[in-house]
Amino acid sequence: MTAPEVPSADTPSWQPGARQAALLLTAACASVLGSLLIAPVLPELERAFSDTPGISTLAPMAMTLPALGIAVLGPLAGSAVDRYGRTRLLFGAMLAYAFVGTAPVLLDSLPLILVSRTLLGVVEAVVMTASLTLLGDYFTGARRDRYMSWHSVITAVAAVGILAVGGGLGAHSWRTPFWVYAAALPLLLAMVLSLREPSFDRAAAGLTEREMRPLPWRSLAPLLVLTSVGAAVVFFVLQVQLSFVLDDLDVGSAGIGASAAIANAGVVAGSLCFARWARRWAGQLLVAAFVAGPLGVVLMSVGRDWTAVTGGALIAGVGCGLMLPSLLIGTTSRLPFDQRGRGTAAWTSAFFFGQFLSPVIVAGLSAAASGRDHAIQLCAAVGLGAGVAAFLLVRRRPLAVSAQDEAHDAGTSEAAEAVGQG
Repeated sequence: MTAPEVPSADTPSWQPGARQAALLLTAACASVLGSLLIAPVLPELERAFSDTPGISTLAPMAMTLPALGIAVLGPLAGSAVDRYGRTRLLFGAMLAYAFVGTAPVLLDSLPLILVSRTLLGVVEAVVMTASLTLLGDYFTGARRDRYMSWHSVITAVAAVGILAVGGGLGAHSWRTPFWVYAAALPLLLAMVLSLREPSFDRAAAGLTEREMRPLPWRSLAPLLVLTSVGAAVVFFVLQVQLSFVLDDLDVGSAGIGASAAIANAGVVAGSLCFARWARRWAGQLLVAAFVAGPLGVVLMSVGRDWTAVTGGALIAGVGCGLMLPSLLIGTTSRLPFDQRGRGTAAWTSAFFFGQFLSPVIVAGLSAAASGRDHAIQLCAAVGLGAGVAAFLLVRRRPLAVSAQDEAHDAGTSEAAEAVGQG
C-alpha cells in the first residue's frame, strides 16, 4: 500500500491531543482482538474441521499463533518503524490487518486459516509497535504516563467486550466473528486524517540517513526480563488458569465469567492508580505490583469457594494493572526518538513471549508438582522473586519520569518537541 501524503508533525498549526491518543490506543488493542475474538468459537472451529489430523492440537493454535507472531517478529517491526517512519507502516499494517483478519471467512482449509492467523500476528506486531511508539513521540511527562496507563485500562475492558462480541456473533457461525477485523478500515481512514509523522533531525543527532544507534540493552534488559516473567507467571496465569481453578470447584460458566470480569476490573483499577500516582511513586508501584500480583495468584489457587478465589483474582488483577504500565513506561522513557520503535517492539515481544510460555510453564510444573494448584503457587514464588529484583532495580535506577524526560533526545527538531509537549 502507498500511504497518502500527510503533513509532517512539525506543521506549526498541528498539535496532537486526545483524538490522536484515542486512535493510537484503539489500534494498540489489536493484539487482544487477535487472541480473544475467536475464543468462544474454537469448539465450533474444531468440529468444522474434525476430519483434519491432529485437530485437537491445531484448533487452539488459531488463538495462540498471533501472539507467537508478535513475540518472534516484534523486533523486526521495531527496526522498520525506526528506519522507515511510524505512520506509513501503521497505515499499511492497518490495511493488511483488515484483509488478513477477515481471510478465514473465505478459507476452507484449516492449515490456510492457521497461516492467515500467523500473518495476523506479524501485522499486529507492526500495528502495536507503531501505535505505542507514536504515543511516546507525541506526548511527554505526565501526559504520556497517563496515556500509556490507559493502554492497560482499555485492553482489560476490551478483553471482556471482545469475548462477548465473539460469543454473540459465533452463535450464527464460527466464521462470523472474523468479520470484526474489517473494523480496521474505518479506523485506518480516521488515522490518515488525524495522524502526522513526527520529525527528527538526524544530522543534529550526528546520524547518517540510514544509521541507527544501538539500543541500550544494559538499561533495558532488566525491564524486559521482568516483563516476560510478569506476563508469564502472573498476568497470564491469572487470565488463563482462573477458569480452570473455578471449574475444579464445580463453578458454572456464569460464575467463571463473573469472576473473570471482577479480575479484569482489578486490572483497570490498578492501571488507574498507576496513572494517578506514577509521578511520585513509579518505582514503588512496580515493587507493589510484584507483591500484589503473586500474592493474589496464591490466594486464587488456595481458595475453596467462589468468593475466596475471586478475591484472590481481584488482588492479582490490581497487581497486573500496576505492573504493565510501570514496565512499559519504564522502558519507553529510557529511549530517545530514533530508538523508540525498536525499544517498544522489544517490550511487546517480551510481553507476548511470556503469554506464549505461560500455559507451557504451568503444564510442565503441574506434571512435576502433582497438580495445577501447586504449579500456580510455584509461579507465584517466581513472581515474588521478580519483585525482589524489581526492588533492587528501582534502588539502582529509579523509574520516575520527569516532565523533561525528552531532553536527552538530541536531534529532535524544535517543532517536534513543541508538538510532543502540546
